[in-house]
Amino acid sequence: MSFSFRSYRRALTRYDSVPAYALLGIIAGLSSGAAVILFEHGIDQLGLLWGVGNRAENFEALDTLTRFLLPVLGGFALGIVFSFLRPEDREVGIVHVISRLHSSYGMLPWRNAVVQFFGGIVALATGQSGGREGPGVHLGSAINSVIGQRLALPNNSLRILIACGSAGGIAAAFNTPLAGVIFAMEVIIVEYTVVGFMPVMLSAVAASVLSQRLGGGSEIFDMSSAQLTTLWEIPYIALLGFLSGCAAAMLIRASTLSASFSSWPVLLRFTLAGAVTGAFGVTIPETLGIGYDTLGNVMYGQVALGALLLIAGAKIFATAVSVGFGMPVGLIGPTLLIGACLGGFFGLLGHEIYPVIAPDPKLYVTIGMAAAMGATFGAPLAACLAVIELTQSTSVAMPAMLAIIVANLTNISVFRQRSAHRSVIRQLRRQLPNDPLNQLLHRTDVNAVIDGSVVVIAEQVKPAVAATLALQVPNWCLVSREGEDLFLVNGQDLMAWLSEAPKADDSDGTEILSVTESSLRRWTIAVVPEQATLRQVLDILKARTVEAVCVYTRGNRGERSLRGIVTRDRIERFTLDQLNT
Repeated sequence: MSFSFRSYRRALTRYDSVPAYALLGIIAGLSSGAAVILFEHGIDQLGLLWGVGNRAENFEALDTLTRFLLPVLGGFALGIVFSFLRPEDREVGIVHVISRLHSSYGMLPWRNAVVQFFGGIVALATGQSGGREGPGVHLGSAINSVIGQRLALPNNSLRILIACGSAGGIAAAFNTPLAGVIFAMEVIIVEYTVVGFMPVMLSAVAASVLSQRLGGGSEIFDMSSAQLTTLWEIPYIALLGFLSGCAAAMLIRASTLSASFSSWPVLLRFTLAGAVTGAFGVTIPETLGIGYDTLGNVMYGQVALGALLLIAGAKIFATAVSVGFGMPVGLIGPTLLIGACLGGFFGLLGHEIYPVIAPDPKLYVTIGMAAAMGATFGAPLAACLAVIELTQSTSVAMPAMLAIIVANLTNISVFRQRSAHRSVIRQLRRQLPNDPLNQLLHRTDVNAVIDGSVVVIAEQVKPAVAATLALQVPNWCLVSREGEDLFLVNGQDLMAWLSEAPKADDSDGTEILSVTESSLRRWTIAVVPEQATLRQVLDILKARTVEAVCVYTRGNRGERSLRGIVTRDRIERFTLDQLNT
């Protein structure tokens, strides 16, 4: 079993090892699906304690005072707990996942996942305006990253594990496996490769099957009858896309503005966020919570025309404050509700004024959902597929794509904004290089360029050692003193020096040579584990100003052995070959 698992780990170092990654995808899907189902169950059960039924969505049934106090007290309680946490442990959600994917090579901390799990349950059960899909992405990614770290899987596989966890989290929370796959590839790792898609697709399928089997995920709305009936609707749909882009831009701008108050005490921020949500909830109870029950009412035309704009406006500002102030909630659910309300308003208004341009108001609800989600997250494909899967209607694809493009262009060109998560990341001054070179470095294991022709020698070289080296001259010799690595020397240079340098006698009369006293070219070194990626190696070379790294592996008893040497030159030659093929 030990040998087979070691072989499996070696297989994962090759990014094109399809069977190994396929198995990883299934495991990742089941674990992420289970995490999301437990998260949703926790929200449901906690909400029942204060009488919020219907999967912790029926906040409208609460009296006016409770609708205000519940989010305020929930924010206050979360603020107290978060006050005792380190600032780095408070980071949760999609922004945290993307940041760690680039800055920490996919190693997500378990502490943040625990904070996301329990903090998200309390936040959503107490009516904070937010979604559960963002937490689902974090939980799915984190549990798989932690599993990968505990099993000492290569770090390039952690990248795929996070993508699988993200897809599984979306699939389990939404019952939308296709949207989960595209969201993971389009938003989280920003990569489109056939090899990368396979395990992510398997993960989404496994998570979705588990969710459907255990009754998780959001409701699927049957909107198969909604379809485009005349081309005269096209200009009106484009206008809806523009309005949705304006709403998305408003949500993003308000979120980033709220995030600028991150220096305020977390207790104050969370309590204020709860107060803002509670204040809206007094007159517009649909503001509280995720809003899937309201989304269903909007889809089936059960919300009055005037109320649609009020709900959309209240949801924009309440969600922006909650997310911007750092509440452990997501954006996807509220974004869908905002888009649905805008689409419902446009559909009903057009139908009443001139039925030819909006003969079926339900169509505009689905289009608004897609446009708002696509513009907010900069994920047009994921938004289109999410709406198709949620509504069981493929006829909305063409008009939805048009509205999504117009909404994205509005947000990017008119308001000159990026997607929500990238706006926050930019505000935090974090770099997210997604060029082809960095993608290649992140997904390539160090073993792809390792030079295994290396031996470890003591600084005092005796004739027996020199004779052994002469039999097969290695490329590199790692000079050590009492188990401590000192520096590297070139094997050929060392042999030439040994043959010419004057010898000194040891106490027993043996002739020896001291490498530390030679004029040989010495290469400075650092140590990396065998799980490292090429991106990690380059970062270590730069941060420690060394010229080479020694790759070590650990045995079952903790002993370490040298696998080989990696230099910047070998990485550069490898990347040039790969990018030119």
